[in-house]
Amino acid sequence: MSAEEDGGSLFVLTAVLLTPTQFPTAFGDDFPQACALLGVSPVADGYGLVLGQDAEGARWTVVVDDVSLVATAIASWDCGMEYELSPDESTIVLSLAGWPLDLTVAAPGIPEPHDPEQGADGTGRVPLAPPSAESWGPVQRRLGADQIAREWADWRERVATDGGAAAAAHPGLARALREATGYAVQAPPAGRVRSAFAGEGVRTFRADGPGWSLVARTDDAAFVLLDEEPGEVLTVPRAGAAELPGLTELLAALDRAATRPS
Repeated sequence: MSAEEDGGSLFVLTAVLLTPTQFPTAFGDDFPQACALLGVSPVADGYGLVLGQDAEGARWTVVVDDVSLVATAIASWDCGMEYELSPDESTIVLSLAGWPLDLTVAAPGIPEPHDPEQGADGTGRVPLAPPSAESWGPVQRRLGADQIAREWADWRERVATDGGAAAAAHPGLARALREATGYAVQAPPAGRVRSAFAGEGVRTFRADGPGWSLVARTDDAAFVLLDEEPGEVLTVPRAGAAELPGLTELLAALDRAATRPS
């Protein structure tokens, strides 16, 4: 796979979508925040991010506005099919040094992956880099919720076995649930709440807010992770209380607030 980047050849390693309904949550709580990280405007159609190396082995992230091309490539790769992702130069919005996500692959026949010098992309900014796994913070909290959503059955069993962290009247949990249900009344920025297919008649909700992340399934349960509780998974109680919305109310609110494909 190859593409043209600033007049040179880019050996494409992977690609990801940056749209209101699908973006790397490591980038932010919502779509506008994710766009701000890369320095692009949060346009409705979003972008595709093409990650690769130049002939010298330097890491580059190329932002393109041909979302359908990138989506087709990703779908093909997911099915085990080959697809030559070669965005037209006219679709390139921005080329940024570095990779914002961790990749364990490299283009064959060129030097090992490395960051170009700061400012090589013309922005003067430090090259993009994946988030650290050494500390707990907003990025790790969002990634933790993503992992629960991906590996629901395993995490559901683990929480059931461990009993989960105590949730009743937890102030951080109460605040997160109030803010999440409030999204149905006052619409949050695009991407704060996302809905995804999880089986026939079942959907998974992912929501984020200041200091909290939530993952829920319409046929099962809901869990919350908090900045103030490193690594802990709090279970949302089924029955609500005066200060704590219940699961039914929460799911209804998330369904109304979720960003959906246009």
